Order: sequence, then C-alpha cells, then structure tokens
Amino acid sequence: MKPMYVLGVMSGTSLDGLDLALVHLFEERGRIRYEMVESIAYTYPSSVIRRLDEALSMDKTSFSRLERDYSLVLAQFIADCIAGLPIVPDIISSHGHTIYHQPEEGITVQIGDGQIIADHCGIPVVSDFRTPDVRLGGQGAPLVPIGDKMLFGAYTYCLNLGGIANISYEKNGVRLAYDICPCNLVLNHFSQRNDKPYDSEGAMAASGKILPEWMNKWTQLAYYQLPGPKSLGREWVEEHFFQNTYSDSSEDLLRTAVEHIAMEIGRSLLEEDSTVLITGGGAFNSFLISRIQAHTHASLILPERQLIEFKEALIFALLGYLRWNNRTNVLASVTGARHDHIAGTISYPKNRMK
Repeated sequence: MKPMYVLGVMSGTSLDGLDLALVHLFEERGRIRYEMVESIAYTYPSSVIRRLDEALSMDKTSFSRLERDYSLVLAQFIADCIAGLPIVPDIISSHGHTIYHQPEEGITVQIGDGQIIADHCGIPVVSDFRTPDVRLGGQGAPLVPIGDKMLFGAYTYCLNLGGIANISYEKNGVRLAYDICPCNLVLNHFSQRNDKPYDSEGAMAASGKILPEWMNKWTQLAYYQLPGPKSLGREWVEEHFFQNTYSDSSEDLLRTAVEHIAMEIGRSLLEEDSTVLITGGGAFNSFLISRIQAHTHASLILPERQLIEFKEALIFALLGYLRWNNRTNVLASVTGARHDHIAGTISYPKNRMK
C-alpha cells in the first residue's frame, strides 16, 4: 500500500464535539505505521447539540432536515480544518454521528452524508462503516479494535473512556472487544444538571456518596451478563441511567456512576501483570482513574495528551486507509459478523474544493 495522508473524523456519543486527525499512514516491513501530523477538536454549537440530543424523538421530516444540516456543519468543520493543514489529505475518513444503534434489530444509524462532505471539500470521503457489518449479522461495533491490533498491540488491553467505555484485547491470537458500560455519556449528563459541561477531574463525584439503590439497579442490568460481542447505544443508556433520577443530587449520582463504571471495567481486566492503554476523554477524570485502579491490579497507562484525545480519529483514518486499499478493516471476532470484511462507502467529489 502506498503512503497516504488521511483525515480521520470522529464524533462521539457524548456530544462533546468533533475530533479530526491528519495521519500519515504507510507500510514498513509488512506492518502499517502512522505519524500524527495534526489534530484539532471542534465544539458543536449549542443549536446542533440540542438537535442531536432530540433526534430520537423527531418525525421523519425533521430527522431528514437534521441529517442534511448536520452533514453541512460537518463538511464546513472539515473544510476549515483542511484550510489550516500543512498538507491536503488524500482522503477523508468519517465515522459520522451515531443517532440510533439497535443491532439486534438489524438497525444502526449514523448521520453525516459522505457525498455532501466530498462535494463541499473536493476530496474523496470514506464513510458509513457500521451498516455493512450489521447486514452481516454483526453489532456494527466496535470498529476501533483492528487499529488496536495493528498499531497498539504491545498493550494487553486498549481501554477507551468515551461516551461509552469499550475494551479490546488479544486472546489465543484472536482480537476480542466489546462495550463495557456507559461512561462520559452518563457522567456529563449528571454534571450538566449543575450547569457544568463535564465533571472536571471528577471533583463533583469525589464530593458525593454512593447511592445503594442505583448501584444495585445498574449492576443488575441484563446487558452485563451477556457474552461478547456486544455493544451499547445512547437510547439504552437514557432508558436505564437517566430516568427517575431527579430526586437525587448530581454529586451523589456522579459518585455512584463513577463507582459503577470502575467496577465494571475492573471486571473486564482479568489478565495478570497486564498493561492497559487508556484513551478518551475519561482519561482526564483523575477520580475515575483512581477508582478503576482500586478495582484492578493491572498497570494503567495514560499516554501523551494527543493520543488520549485523538486515538479514535486516528484509527478511523486507518479504517479509511484500509478501505481505500481494499483491505479488511472490520474483524468478525469483535463484532460477531459472519466473517471479516471491508466496510465503508467511498464518495467522490463532483466539484473542486471551495
């Protein structure tokens, strides 16, 4: 595969914004290597956050408008990013924003039209990575583990603390992965009740107390007893974590949620003398990290800030690179699909970059 510059674009379930990473990808001695050239994060305007938050309750017409408008917002962010880059990327690889994820019903919905982005930016776009996997009987998630395998295989576990906490690891030569539990999606929700976008370093959670009723209810959720592959969607989180909580203080709910997250993650870190690469926004929550450490003997490793923040964007650049070169980019062992496969739709621009 020839070297390429790929712009990876990732929007997480926690609605905290858009991550973009320009990555130089190349093969060396039969292995794919990477160099992160530039990275930037954009915060969504409040009007966009509100509409994304309301998407599940929209009628068909309103949802179609949201999909169009969001695609244009996404395209403009990407165009603004490219204008400031030292190198124009060869392709753009975009995850889109997940609105609905029910793989057991054969449905997963990400908005962010690749054709609109390609036409606006004048660069080919790879998008729509999840639906091919769902059609093959898979979860459509997680998609990042192939990047964990190719780029970060020196670690026993790769743990992402995003809107949802997920993990990947190798067992008997096979990559396994699954969504563990909600993470920032829940923590940010309870923080916003105190007019805070997030709980900085877990300070509010540290001041609260554990609520046994909610701890017991969350721990007993049927999802935690399911074997992998398995994945979570925002709608499941809203149903089980947000309803009927308004009589409790934000601090106590945060404290309870942190302990719940830490316990579920601890249950997933089973290897002795293991190393855990931690990335995603939750890596900056020092109280959460301390509680995870309390539930495991594994060595928790926090890399440099750029990798913590942009690892998923980096790996989506890799997924686009593999798709462009017709190489496998989705592992059946982590999604449950009928076989490994190549996912992603390529959209070619109809006009030059504006």
